[in-house]
Amino acid sequence: MRLVAAGDVLVHPEVTAQARRDAARTGRPGGLDFGPMFAGVAPVVGGADLALCHLETPLADPAGPFSGYPSFNVPPQVLGGVRQAGFDGCSTASNHTLDQGPDGVARTLRALDAAGLGHTGSARSAAEAATPRIYQVGGVRVAHLAYSLNFNGLTRPAGQEWLANLIDPPEILAAARRARAAGADIVVLSLHWGTEYQHLPDADQQAWARQLISSPDVDLILGHHAHAVQPFQRFGDKWVVFGMGNELARHAEPVADNREGVMARATFTEVRPGHWTVTRMEALPTWTDLAPELRLVDLTAALTHPGTAHPEYRAAYDRVLGYVGALGVGAQAVAPDGAPPSTRSR
Repeated sequence: MRLVAAGDVLVHPEVTAQARRDAARTGRPGGLDFGPMFAGVAPVVGGADLALCHLETPLADPAGPFSGYPSFNVPPQVLGGVRQAGFDGCSTASNHTLDQGPDGVARTLRALDAAGLGHTGSARSAAEAATPRIYQVGGVRVAHLAYSLNFNGLTRPAGQEWLANLIDPPEILAAARRARAAGADIVVLSLHWGTEYQHLPDADQQAWARQLISSPDVDLILGHHAHAVQPFQRFGDKWVVFGMGNELARHAEPVADNREGVMARATFTEVRPGHWTVTRMEALPTWTDLAPELRLVDLTAALTHPGTAHPEYRAAYDRVLGYVGALGVGAQAVAPDGAPPSTRSR
């Protein structure tokens, strides 16, 4: 069973502006088309047995109003691009989950339901929050859990703590046990954590990682939030992906760190009856082109044609793999044809 996970989908106003331009090109002036921005990663995402995204921001009504940082309210049309790329579901627990309050949470989950995308990390009721999100992938049942380190100073209404998941290790471990009891063969945990714009995991990340990955009920941890790629680290036969950077974003001050990302591709194998483990972990670097159009680039694929690839692609590819392997136990790099993998990959 091959799982692909990606970094933050963070719809800044510049991303929405590009979607307007793309819709106008396809004969829908005034509309929004996010598909072309995701098209570059669609072969990898669509080739997975299960593909998980991280939707960092709440969704608005289709006609808006839309807003960016610090209180996001973004077009639900982005889910068309997410779905076209091949994602099956998204984590929704982030520091922006409560930007638009309970109504924003409910609106976001309705839109995900309408798009046919699974979700976890926020909920419309206590019953929904208590029900594990389990994907049936062939004959394998994969549970997905998601939690955030904070909500940017916002608090959940009293009695509605189920609205959005806050990182609490005992609570997470209890949820993982419930997922196992509900029949999950594999439990994947998404954590919105870490220090923004830092490439190394902070003390909380390291402590939480050790505590949570040591549980028999957690098989893989996927990290988000830093807007910079962080290491992949192996713990026995398990993996912690500390941070995948951005999947799709366009910060007000674009720099290499927030234009880089990485997709994690984990191959799970049933090593004994009922016990699945990651037998191959791969890092697939990505990059966001800003001109002539905003586009997400799968760097491994782009570098298969080195004569036509932008010179910045190779440098970004090498940097990302350096961050992935910074703790000395990085994932395997997927070498582009004609371009040997970076010597900094592990």
